[in-house]
Amino acid sequence: MSTRTRSTTAPVPPVEETRYDEELARGLVDADAEAFTAIYRRWGSLVHTMATRSLGDTHEADDVTQQVFIGAWRGRHGFRPDRGALGAWLVGITRRKIVDALAARTRRLSLVDSAAQRDAPGGSDAAAPDDVLDRVLLVQALSRLPRAQREVLCMAFYEDLTQVQIAERTGVPLGTVKSHARRGLHRLRQVIEQDHMPTADSQPR
Repeated sequence: MSTRTRSTTAPVPPVEETRYDEELARGLVDADAEAFTAIYRRWGSLVHTMATRSLGDTHEADDVTQQVFIGAWRGRHGFRPDRGALGAWLVGITRRKIVDALAARTRRLSLVDSAAQRDAPGGSDAAAPDDVLDRVLLVQALSRLPRAQREVLCMAFYEDLTQVQIAERTGVPLGTVKSHARRGLHRLRQVIEQDHMPTADSQPR
């Protein structure tokens, strides 16, 4: 199969667009590397945009985008043109990978929080209900930060590391660590304040 490279800026008639998509789909099933490259060029931006909007982190979006197309290549024999278009199939894979990424993020934060509770004096059984609630709210707020900021703050909050120690452990320049910490704290404060902002239903009448 010989796949033609299309310009993403020039308008393409719907019928020709559909034929081109079908051609790419056949190339994918036939393990045509040129077709797969064209598929990435055609839908890679859409996949990355979906992941970025859902995760709020371009680095995680990069990972998800890579996983989507690796998954598409490995699972190409499972694609059925009669069940839907190639683009819709890729969108479905993207949604599943986003869910997996969010679940993995929640597990990482839960593990960090559990470790912090085990290491705390008196253990988790001695924790007051308000302290437990505060930890849950903090974990939820941290989960909404970009990955780099979240990792720096987690090491500072839960491992009691200084910014110099964080830089040494991660290999990230100290100035970058300070920037992540500063921006992360600012955004964390905004998230917490937003979550605690009274809603219209809770306003006194």
